[in-house]
Amino acid sequence: MGIYFNPTNESFTQAKNSMIYVDKTELLEQLNLRLSTENKCIAVSHARRFGKSHAAGMIDAYYSLGCDSSNLFDNTKIAANADYKKYMNKYNVIHLDISSFWDDFEDNLVEKIKEYIIDDFKKSFNDEIDYSKKFSVILMSVYQKTTIPFVIIIDEWDCVIRNSDDKELVHSYLQFLHSLFKSEESKAFLALGYITGILPIKKIKDESALNNFREYTMLKSKPITKYYGFTEEEVKQLCQKYDMDFDSVKAWYNGYLIDGIHMYNPNSVTQAMIDQDCDSYWRNTSSFSSINTFITMNYAGLKDDIMTMLAGGKVRVNPYTFQNDFSTIASKDDALTALIHLGYLGYDADRKKSFIPNYEVATAFELALQTGEWSEIAKAISTCDELLDETIDGNAIRVAELIEQAHDTYTSVLKYNDENSLSCVLTMAYFTAPGYYNIVREMPAGKGFADFAFIPRSNAGFRPAMIVELKYNQSAETAIKQIKEKKYHGALSGYSDKILLVGINYDVDGSDKKHHTCVIEEWSNSDITTTKFSCLK
Repeated sequence: MGIYFNPTNESFTQAKNSMIYVDKTELLEQLNLRLSTENKCIAVSHARRFGKSHAAGMIDAYYSLGCDSSNLFDNTKIAANADYKKYMNKYNVIHLDISSFWDDFEDNLVEKIKEYIIDDFKKSFNDEIDYSKKFSVILMSVYQKTTIPFVIIIDEWDCVIRNSDDKELVHSYLQFLHSLFKSEESKAFLALGYITGILPIKKIKDESALNNFREYTMLKSKPITKYYGFTEEEVKQLCQKYDMDFDSVKAWYNGYLIDGIHMYNPNSVTQAMIDQDCDSYWRNTSSFSSINTFITMNYAGLKDDIMTMLAGGKVRVNPYTFQNDFSTIASKDDALTALIHLGYLGYDADRKKSFIPNYEVATAFELALQTGEWSEIAKAISTCDELLDETIDGNAIRVAELIEQAHDTYTSVLKYNDENSLSCVLTMAYFTAPGYYNIVREMPAGKGFADFAFIPRSNAGFRPAMIVELKYNQSAETAIKQIKEKKYHGALSGYSDKILLVGINYDVDGSDKKHHTCVIEEWSNSDITTTKFSCLK
């Protein structure tokens, strides 16, 4: 009927007609359970491009009186529910995208929203409604006239909170939301409130506009977790359908651990399938300046934590001090929590730790580090491609030099002084290698565990499989000997005819202040041949 009041099902139609469509209609079962109950208001705050707007379009199509969606849903998962048609196209729906209003009407946003909705009402009811009354009363009048309750959908609800420092505007906006979801009139006219955003609901003293909402976030989202993002099984099916290497897709886009479920960024996975190429798609959808904003705040311990995560580790975080407002960041925990909600960090709820979820996000951090006091680290990361190339070429002398440089760069942060820290430095030094390899630390192999196994993926091209063994205050030759004696390389024999055996040693008392030595040998199925052999003495 209108754009904002009782919209059509065009958005969901386009989604279903897309080259890649993953059925998330079972979400509607969860929403139907909440219709006209005390649990009728839900807030979904997830990172950008995690399917929130897709879900909003689906909700339009399912509930809106402005369309007939029977054909759209007949072949979907929700159709298996015997009662699914009971609620289909039976509600007055209001759908607002606050970001579009913000772009056009920042100064008088609330009044413009009301104006556009009322214009849609007039198309249906002419002057049968008194539009001079307060907005909640207008909605109540529509409900009384039609006896049909409202489903109200607000996409990007937190746009005002994220972008405005105007306290009066924020207050006015929250009062408007109160009229929709918590006014006395809304107890009658509201069947379902569904709002989406990036941030959880802001904690504001004396403001109760949205305290009746059940929240679902990047920290905790049961029972609707699997409906936002792609599950691992869904990604496996897409990889099979589009002939994409699952291990590559997993390394690039996996890692969001929500309620114990591995979730993938759906936008990036979709683009990878369409383009037949794994690349950094997500960073092109929004500004990554927010990474810079938070990591340059330099709260005590923040730099150490970022470096630990870049090296593949996890750091403890308390996400519950965060006030759900980017303007009130007051601690390292707040900064890390903000990055979790933005999707730049994953969160392990069991261990209460944050981490960099995948290679796509890692590359975003790499770009963010190229400014300010992080520039030295960014410069070190820029040599990672060279290190990988020199390793493949068997240039052990240059490999040792580059690892020496990485040690000098990362030592103060990683408190480098043992074999475990050497592992962290190696992870950083080979920062770009996950673009071509599955890298397994402590991989079961032969008669023990290999420190690092570099398993080439389908896009690895000429790059061979590699076993990297680390030693501390011993010798690189000892590392190579251990690889051979314990037959670590045998675990990779099925991946490549050529396997590189790489031994690296860190000697605290190294001569001429050069602490690293390296030996590289080439192994084949028939025998072992030394391709290059060099050490820093």
